[in-house]
Amino acid sequence: MFFLSLAVILLVGGILGFLANKIRIPSLIIYLLLGMICGYFGLIDDRILAISSELRKIALIIILVKAGLSLDLKDLKKAGRPAILLSFVPAVIEMVTVGIVGHYLLNLSFLESFILGSVLGAVSPAVVVPRMVKMIEEKQGTSKGIPQMIIAGSSLDDIVMIVCYTAFLTLEGGNSLNAMTFINVPLSIILGVAVGIGTGFLLSLLYDKVHMRDSLKLVILLGVCFAYVFLESYLSKWVGFSSLLCAITMGIVILARRKTQAKRIAMKCDRLWTVAEVFLFVLVGASIKIDSLFSMILPALGVVVIGLSMRMLAVITSLAKTPLNMKERLFVSISYLPKATVQATIGGGLLDLGNSLGNETIKAAGLIVLTTSVIAILLTAPLGALGIDLTRNRLTERELDAPKQIISEN
Repeated sequence: MFFLSLAVILLVGGILGFLANKIRIPSLIIYLLLGMICGYFGLIDDRILAISSELRKIALIIILVKAGLSLDLKDLKKAGRPAILLSFVPAVIEMVTVGIVGHYLLNLSFLESFILGSVLGAVSPAVVVPRMVKMIEEKQGTSKGIPQMIIAGSSLDDIVMIVCYTAFLTLEGGNSLNAMTFINVPLSIILGVAVGIGTGFLLSLLYDKVHMRDSLKLVILLGVCFAYVFLESYLSKWVGFSSLLCAITMGIVILARRKTQAKRIAMKCDRLWTVAEVFLFVLVGASIKIDSLFSMILPALGVVVIGLSMRMLAVITSLAKTPLNMKERLFVSISYLPKATVQATIGGGLLDLGNSLGNETIKAAGLIVLTTSVIAILLTAPLGALGIDLTRNRLTERELDAPKQIISEN
């Protein structure tokens, strides 16, 4: 049954994902639905479901390494103040909105509701980044740096939300709140970044001095990341340390010091993500109880829509006093709608915490958070993807020297 489950996940998921891309539907939606069907009919072996939290953690590490290897701080500097504001203002506004509204509509504690807010606050790089890269290639909106600004801002957006999520989850898992609990939050951030900078510097030296295949460079990088995940769990009793921040910081440092090598490693990471993505979304779908999904769909949709509305207002406000006109600001706000990879990866974290602690209250809240995350993905991933594709030519301007053959394709 174990290998049959693997066959179903990879073969059926791969074929359906390929067909979804052909008709321009985000493949992750198909993976989620496949997982929900497999979970409902018991087609996935319990041994795979038992390690789903570890598999989600692996997927998150891959996402963060990929983001770090693609996040050029020079691009962020060129984009200037708007990109910096977009990197945290919309996400924080949405997180606070969901944190308040979720308490009343979903009957979560404020802390659990803010965990949900930090999960929903992140924008999806899997949906947004490829479309912004295409806009750059076609010189659509590039005269005002719109796609570059969205890539830089959305990449940092994910980091900010993951930091908040880690902090809230740490508080939820603690038996009591004390001074050390609050000290550990900034300490984990500082240590994670510091260790990431040091390790990234050493790895960039290794890659430069020792000739090796790009695949082996990625293996070493991921191996170090997994070692730091273990170190985080080992040190948790004494001091805070964020292995997730460490992972993305290593990627950023390697890109800054060895740009060509970083881009080649990132390409290998993309290929690895192709397989990891199938497992991630199928297993998240399998974790959802369909009865729970339908019973809470209306309040969950209410929370998601209210959060997105405030997010769009925050995006438009962040772009005040910039050269962007109202059409272009609207396009940026649409581009900031999609939820997918981050929600699938960390959406089950509270449920995993409840299972590890044997706490039924936390488990119930965790199921609500996970189910709401899936509803957000099903709503916003196709809506955001189609919104970007349908409005980018209408709401943004193409540079005058754009290649004619590209113009004719549209």
